[in-house]
Amino acid sequence: MAYDPVVSEPAAKRGTQRTAMIVDCDTGIDDSLALLYAVASPDCDLVAVTCTAGNVDARQVAENTRAVLELAGRSDVEVAIGRETPLARKLITTPETHGPRGIGYAELPAARMPLSSRFGPDLIVEEARRRPGELTLVTLAPLTNVALAVLREPELPRLLRRVVIMGGSYRSAGNTAPTTEWNVNVDPEAARIVFEAFGDEGSNRGPDRPSALPTALGLDVTERARFLPEHLARLAALAGCAPDGSMGGGPSGSSGGRSKGGGAAAGSAINAIVRYLADALRFYMEFHSRYDGFYGAFIHDPLALATALDPTLVRTEAVTVDVELAGRLTTGETVADWRRVWGRPPNVDVAVEAEIDRFFDRFVERVGALAAGRT
Repeated sequence: MAYDPVVSEPAAKRGTQRTAMIVDCDTGIDDSLALLYAVASPDCDLVAVTCTAGNVDARQVAENTRAVLELAGRSDVEVAIGRETPLARKLITTPETHGPRGIGYAELPAARMPLSSRFGPDLIVEEARRRPGELTLVTLAPLTNVALAVLREPELPRLLRRVVIMGGSYRSAGNTAPTTEWNVNVDPEAARIVFEAFGDEGSNRGPDRPSALPTALGLDVTERARFLPEHLARLAALAGCAPDGSMGGGPSGSSGGRSKGGGAAAGSAINAIVRYLADALRFYMEFHSRYDGFYGAFIHDPLALATALDPTLVRTEAVTVDVELAGRLTTGETVADWRRVWGRPPNVDVAVEAEIDRFFDRFVERVGALAAGRT
């Protein structure tokens, strides 16, 4: 079964301001949280999701993406698989960070919704051509699909309304090598293509697009977004359950809790979204406890998606960025010319500050409400 593109009614006619969005992802744990946030956001019109390899292989990414969307009640969203390897390098994945299937300890039913017959980069190009100036592209993965899309359609930067990238490390240490961030490190050739193409001076400028440049959220701001157990507890309370997803089931309405085997106690219902979050994030938090010295999780991708919906969450500076492709120690580094010594025009709006508390309040409220509505 294949998807047929469906023309969405313009937001103005629906009486609300909504951001028409395509998400490109490599669905591991924080990507899945970003997808839940998109579904939970009334100001997001999720048009499609494209998948590429990164946290796990591309086929597993597509499975995770569809399963998470089904969990959230959005089996209508088109999901397309794209390129399954980086442009020029051997694929590396990160099972130690996201688990062997990319969703930590969580278990989800096998996805029932069909995979799109369209190739991910083609979907991006076709939808941008069909809705020129309307779509926001949010990239949460290695930039492989986006690079292929812009190579196929050099006008893509002018066809999209906005591009928001989770990737790079501009004034902080890397998380893959000393100076490199994961998404860029996986496919640095793709990152260079995208930064050059989307950063051409004035390429995306128009009456509705005062900024011509893509917005990039690097580790400088995303590692300030530390999701802690208390955030999950707040979210679960809004959903009307315990942080493990267990609902009332005891004699006086108390939480049924977990059995010794790890499942729900007999007779208690489960909030599936909170249970998913608890099981996925527990793996992620254990990883960060081992490697980063805190029991919590950096949720890079939800912050980027939230910024695509509300740019006021971050403050940016326009800067020239290039990607190192041949350094013995620095391949994949996003080199930012903060002192303007290159004399080249800026090509990226790099996020330098973020309103993390406001973002977390919004994440907890929205995803908590989504979970409450799915009981």
